[in-house]
Amino acid sequence: MKVLEEQQLYDIGKRVIGAQDLDMLRENANLNGESFSGKMSKLGSEYAKWYARLRVLPPELTNAIDHGYVYVHDLDQYALGTTNCIFIPFGRLLQDGFNTGNGSVRTPQTIMSAMALVAIIFQSQQNSQFGGVSANKIDWDLAPYVSRSFRKHLRKGLRLFEEEIKPALSEDELHMANSQLQAICPRSYAFACEETETETRQAAESLIHNLNTMSSRAGGQIPFTSLNYGMCTSAEGRLVSQSLLEATIRGLGSGETPIFPQHIFQCKKGINQAEGDINYDLFLKAVECSSKRMYPNFVNVDATFNLPYYRADDPDTIIATMGCRTRTISDRFGRNRQSGKGNLSFNTINLVRLGIEYGICTGKRKLPDRDGFDAKLEEVMRIAVDGLMHRYHIQTSQPAKASDFMMREGVWEGGEKLEPDEQVGSVLKHGTLSLGFIGLAECMKALYGKHHGEDDAVYREAQRIITSMRMYCDRMSEYHNLNITLFATPAEGLSGKFTLLDQRDFGIIPEVNDREYYTNSFHIPVYYTLPAARKISLEAPFHNLCNAGAISYIELDGNARNNPDAFLKIVQYALGQNIGYFSINHPVDRCTDCGYEGIIGTSCPQCGTDEEHTHFQRLRRVTGYLTGDYTVRFNAAKQAEVRDRVKHK
Repeated sequence: MKVLEEQQLYDIGKRVIGAQDLDMLRENANLNGESFSGKMSKLGSEYAKWYARLRVLPPELTNAIDHGYVYVHDLDQYALGTTNCIFIPFGRLLQDGFNTGNGSVRTPQTIMSAMALVAIIFQSQQNSQFGGVSANKIDWDLAPYVSRSFRKHLRKGLRLFEEEIKPALSEDELHMANSQLQAICPRSYAFACEETETETRQAAESLIHNLNTMSSRAGGQIPFTSLNYGMCTSAEGRLVSQSLLEATIRGLGSGETPIFPQHIFQCKKGINQAEGDINYDLFLKAVECSSKRMYPNFVNVDATFNLPYYRADDPDTIIATMGCRTRTISDRFGRNRQSGKGNLSFNTINLVRLGIEYGICTGKRKLPDRDGFDAKLEEVMRIAVDGLMHRYHIQTSQPAKASDFMMREGVWEGGEKLEPDEQVGSVLKHGTLSLGFIGLAECMKALYGKHHGEDDAVYREAQRIITSMRMYCDRMSEYHNLNITLFATPAEGLSGKFTLLDQRDFGIIPEVNDREYYTNSFHIPVYYTLPAARKISLEAPFHNLCNAGAISYIELDGNARNNPDAFLKIVQYALGQNIGYFSINHPVDRCTDCGYEGIIGTSCPQCGTDEEHTHFQRLRRVTGYLTGDYTVRFNAAKQAEVRDRVKHK
């Protein structure tokens, strides 16, 4: 046994150091697994996975993993008890100040300082966990610091232009939207507005550059950052949103599309969805930006499953996502707001394997064994949820000091009240534990010979299956008195793993496991041709079922930058179909010789250089967020999926 374990450890080192397994090194498209820091990270990660499987996981869960039924995400973090992702309470941290562990930081006095501190807070938080870090209302959080900059510039203007404010106004009255100021001191007011707008734009550009260049996450990664905004209607909040969008449109130093932060525009009728709405211009700017940069994505405040949580007097109740798709707003303990909590962990079920075992695809039966499928699905869900609970008990038994910044500074709400050695279960209960799934399309192919985009009866059966999974999660929430939710899994590293296991055990089955990947969650397959509106309408009902989060995309043919009107109509159609979170994919290629960005075939349309002499960067979306050149950073399964993506009209 000891010799076998030593051999396993040796093999891990050989595969990582010798770069013998590129798919393993490219599990995470935002980590350069072939760099020194990337390999160092993978060595630790692969050993941690090995240790967790050998010494920590329940045997039943390990067996389900080995037989391709369940996948445990971020297994390398399992034994440590680390948590997944969080919405950071930037408003409170900026207002009260915070301590990074090496020194305290006071509240900022300008928008430039505030945006710099946003990057520092992201950086301080990201090593307390293993997943994404998100701002759920960055426009609201930063608006007060735009006001502080405005007051600073106004006072300077009053000195320069020898103007006075008579009668005197309070500090709260010195803001950009006060028309009285414009009448009392017109030159100073105009100066202050111009200087504040310039400073905010520079601050936004600096923030985006910082979040794309601080490779401070373990293993040299850029932190997975997301910014949600678009609903603040004050002049200051609007300026924050506008500046972030304009900076993203301008791009990085040479005009490149920023990979991070991920931008999510919060869409709400009466605020930004129609002409006459105060923030409609920002929505149009968001559409323009997305048509150029693939960001922002669009989250639907008005969706029937999001709107009940929204309160106009509390911006913390505006739905936000972690970027990839994570949704955590609902809390059975009453904390039905966004910041100060997140997802704890998730396990994913391989629906395709169940479809193969109980369907018609192997020729063993003429009709699918629906009862057998349902019984096996229930069994596998039980194992997966038991695994979540096992991991949860490890997570909640950790001392507050293990999470360091997250608990000490109250990034996870309530953590600041815990003693360093006190266990964190009392605050983690507000987070979510998620049961995910992959390959609904291939599952239906295996069961019935058609997927849910091809046949109405099969579509109804697909809905029944996912509904049963949601009902199971709801029952388990009641049973365990925790937030157990259903997740439309964002499969990146997982994309081809289940496929290989199923090919090993069942052989290659045409139209079921004959590709390198399984279709993401409930999506209509990327290789299936259908109109954009049809894809949207088919996928929309699943968003209501997946209360842990879901996203839908369509793929545009041609250069989306040239047709913003069509882009706008598609986004608003998706929102009108009750989709909770939506984005549009389109190719963004870049010539590294001349900087041209758009669609590039084998030669650059601007400078004429060809692919043999110049490497063209080809930016694509993976699991909700962008990554670098997909031909270099994506694993083989995701590269195959990108090649198969058909365009929707």
